Amino acid sequence: MSTYDQIEIEDMTFDTETRMFSYPCPCGDRFQLYIDDMFDGENIAVCPSCSLMIEVIFEREDLQEYYEEAGAQPPEPIAVAA
Repeated sequence: MSTYDQIEIEDMTFDTETRMFSYPCPCGDRFQLYIDDMFDGENIAVCPSCSLMIEVIFEREDLQEYYEEAGAQPPEPIAVAA
């Protein structure tokens, strides 16, 4: 999969209400990625208005400060019966 760019998490904007990271897209909209999806290992932010995607560079440990800022906790693992 080809991405438009690689962006550090520190360069993105975090909205504590929606718990979403965003970054300006050249089309005028914004790339978006939920913190819970990032916690689950997703690192591709998609622009809802065009086909561009960016790769977000972060460590899972980086997310803790953003969870604290939002007054939330990371999602709990779901137990799956075998």
